[in-house]
Amino acid sequence: MAERTRTPQRVLSAQGQRRLVPAEEAALAPTISTSPADLVEELETLGAPQRVRTSAGAFPDARSRRRYWIILGALAVLAVGFGAGLLAIDNPMPAGSRGFWLIAEMRATSLVVMAVVAFCQSIATITFMTVTNNRIITPSIMGFESLYTVIQTTAVYVLGVAGVVALQGTGQFLLQVLAMVGLSVLLYGWLLRGKYANIQVMLLVGIIIGGGMGAVSTFMQRLLSPSEFDVLSARLFGSVTNASSEYLPYAIPMVLVAGALIWANARRLNVISLGRDVCINVGVDHGRQTIYMLVLVSILMAVSTALVGPMTFFGFLVATLTFQLAGTHDHRRLLPIGVLTGFVVLAGAYFVMNHVFYAQGVVSIIIELVGGTVFLVVIMRKGRL
Repeated sequence: MAERTRTPQRVLSAQGQRRLVPAEEAALAPTISTSPADLVEELETLGAPQRVRTSAGAFPDARSRRRYWIILGALAVLAVGFGAGLLAIDNPMPAGSRGFWLIAEMRATSLVVMAVVAFCQSIATITFMTVTNNRIITPSIMGFESLYTVIQTTAVYVLGVAGVVALQGTGQFLLQVLAMVGLSVLLYGWLLRGKYANIQVMLLVGIIIGGGMGAVSTFMQRLLSPSEFDVLSARLFGSVTNASSEYLPYAIPMVLVAGALIWANARRLNVISLGRDVCINVGVDHGRQTIYMLVLVSILMAVSTALVGPMTFFGFLVATLTFQLAGTHDHRRLLPIGVLTGFVVLAGAYFVMNHVFYAQGVVSIIIELVGGTVFLVVIMRKGRL
């Protein structure tokens, strides 16, 4: 019987290079396994740090999952603590009396406003950063604050102080929200549809429009009388005291509906964060979902800005802290952390300034200072927008 011809085979050498060897050597050559268990053994042999992902879920390992729940619990405790402190500390009436609860009820309105603002700013900024795939640009920087400034400045410039006071109420609040949402929808529909639809162009145009509106506002402010300028300045500082309790029955339903719709599409946000090509491959309409999410973001930002005024870097500060604390890409986990972080930052700032330093009225300035500093640090570290 004729001897069977043995053909040479390719094996992987120790240096990672392929070479041709006779069949006898190939049979004796060590096989290389890529299974997770064998990889762990190899890492132990080499003394390398082990980090083998155990699942394809929201967290890479059990340690990250425990860390997430610990942070979530700590934020919840801080939120309850700051809320109770703002309600009870420095209450002049005896605890448990009718006067005590009346004062606590008045303070509770401010807490509800803080919760609404934290909800709007955190969810809107996180969603906006995900959709635009940019951790620097926020809806406030895009021009929402400038639009609010233009509306307020124009009202004082055209109608005067008496006219602005006469327009106070839910009508003015709803009109501001409608104007902000309408202009943002026009911007998104114009720049995100058609042959040359591009997220980066939208961001650039939004920043330019915001700068232009800021320049127009500054020009009109120079033409105001001192008394009119004082009234306008009070409106242009973001403060919880700017909100009226009569706005809340309209603001809360709009915010809850927009937030619930974003939460219902959290899985699509996870896909959108991977890029346009991945969305197309898995059957997600990237353009349509992007416009849909940005419209919901505009509703949240419009309600927040019309309620308390401009807070340019608050959303950026909260979103940056959320991405650092959550340790996950899953928006179903990111959004709760973001809302709690926003409330802790806002309520904690008011608590510290009011009850530690007794410096009421400067809370928004401190938040903007810290948020702006974090913004500059992030830009310096990344080196680009």
